[in-house]
Amino acid sequence: MTVQHRSLKKKKNAGRTSKLPALLLLAPALGFLILTTQVPFIMTIYYSLFRYSLVDPFKRPFIGLENYVTLFTDPLSVPVLLNTLVLVLSVIALTIIFGAALALLFNRPFFGRSVARTLLIGPFFIMPVITALIWKNSLLNPVFGLFGMASQALGFEAIDWLAQYPMVSIIMMVTWEWTPFALLILLTSLQSLPTDQLEAARLDGASQLQEFWFIVMPHWTRAFEVVVLLEAIFILQIYGEIYIATSGGPGLATTNLPFFIFQKAFGEYSIGMASAAGVIAVVIANIMTALFLRLVNRNATLEVKS
Repeated sequence: MTVQHRSLKKKKNAGRTSKLPALLLLAPALGFLILTTQVPFIMTIYYSLFRYSLVDPFKRPFIGLENYVTLFTDPLSVPVLLNTLVLVLSVIALTIIFGAALALLFNRPFFGRSVARTLLIGPFFIMPVITALIWKNSLLNPVFGLFGMASQALGFEAIDWLAQYPMVSIIMMVTWEWTPFALLILLTSLQSLPTDQLEAARLDGASQLQEFWFIVMPHWTRAFEVVVLLEAIFILQIYGEIYIATSGGPGLATTNLPFFIFQKAFGEYSIGMASAAGVIAVVIANIMTALFLRLVNRNATLEVKS
């Protein structure tokens, strides 16, 4: 064996031994992550294959995919999925519009900007239950809510928002919560825009609309992707606002997938059906995440090639 071969072998062995302590250091974190995420999900899949009801918890006949077939053939599942889709897409669209407008505003200096920015960020840190209580009792109540009193003061009839426009009410609540998040991401991205690009565009005679469309919007592309990806993941899990404000009603008007799972588990005591719905929710979330990540990676690749 030559000296070169011996040196290469020593380097390989050294690399293997250097990786071993790193794996040992990561093992506790990986074990905790697997224990807290994958084990519950595996148990959810397991329970979804049984007719498991809390009414008779000791009787759990194996039924295979029957729970999934029941969910997909149940006519009530369609409005639930549509409500989930409408809620997610509406909130994402509105938060991006309002967040972008506010980011453009706060990117300019004005008196009291720091105080106003702090106040606008506040709703993002309020718990969902508190948000629902504020909107339900202080704003949307037709008798003593702010919107009702404003309508009556202007000579109009007070609107019972939660009864007449329940999904719109939920969308307003969640948009109010998540607009500060979009504002922070878009404002941070806007502040990283080089000023020399804007100055060069102004020297070339570009209008403010052209400046926004051809410079600001392309610079915001990655920020938009981050906002859409993260908000889609979290808004899919919206539950507290619906539970407190409307309890999924009237009828199924505001019942989304998480609240549907809650109803199956603790309303009908059908753990098997709720587990199957939970697995479907995870699959939908993973599909949406994969699509968004693929879009982000494709745009990043195009940027590198250009």
